[in-house]
Amino acid sequence: MNSPLPSQNDDAPAPPASPLGVEEATAGAGRPADVDVLVVGAHPDDVEIACGGTLAKLITQGYRVGIIDLTNGEPTPRCDDPRIREAEAARAAETLGVTFRKILPLTNRRLFDSFETRVALATEFRRYRPRIVIGFGGKTPMASPDHYQAMLITDAAVFYSRLTKWDEHFFGLPVHTIQSQLYFQLGFEPLRSPEYNSQFTVDISEQLETKLASILCYATQFPPEKRGILNRVRGLAISAGAAAGFEAGEVFSTTRPLGCRDLVQTVLCN
Repeated sequence: MNSPLPSQNDDAPAPPASPLGVEEATAGAGRPADVDVLVVGAHPDDVEIACGGTLAKLITQGYRVGIIDLTNGEPTPRCDDPRIREAEAARAAETLGVTFRKILPLTNRRLFDSFETRVALATEFRRYRPRIVIGFGGKTPMASPDHYQAMLITDAAVFYSRLTKWDEHFFGLPVHTIQSQLYFQLGFEPLRSPEYNSQFTVDISEQLETKLASILCYATQFPPEKRGILNRVRGLAISAGAAAGFEAGEVFSTTRPLGCRDLVQTVLCN
């Protein structure tokens, strides 16, 4: 764990320790390079299922992409040690080729939107300074309530990241304004009408198999008897892609309508 930034005034109080044990960060030379896109999941495997194809595509296009998992996802029935799940997450990240993956020390099954969890995630936004943040876009009925809490936490953290005059909560990390926020839905859920009016589809025709391979890295979560879920993921990706003229796709919602400056290039790029 890095030390807090030294105070410019020896008599001034040092930044408080994180109440959640989140790694402290230093600005300047010790801060990691900025990323273009940062994707937030509640548990390892959420991001792969939701938008693994898009992340793999972004990497091939030369963008820096990071994943933040709010919890380690454990306990689960077939995993005997959280370190196993963490190793699976590392293999999945390597399969997608993402720039980095980080698991925060929040608690699976007890993930709640709170001041502390908002600050924990906003600290990571200030640390990695993404241009775009992607996260959950709604409730997931009959699935973990952590997903909806993750959406609330992410929404608030995007706002907290840019707030001035609040440095004492962020270890001296400078404010950061995120340019755009997008929402995904889990890739085995039926496509539904988005909460937000603007929606678009990313072509993952060449990345679908990579997406599926990243999901299979989670052997504890998807043993042979549960791999029928891959058929659902594949089927929904094909359905989403077909609606946009692709072999496979992933759908995202936006917080505001998207615009363009070149109608021809925007329309014909598909």
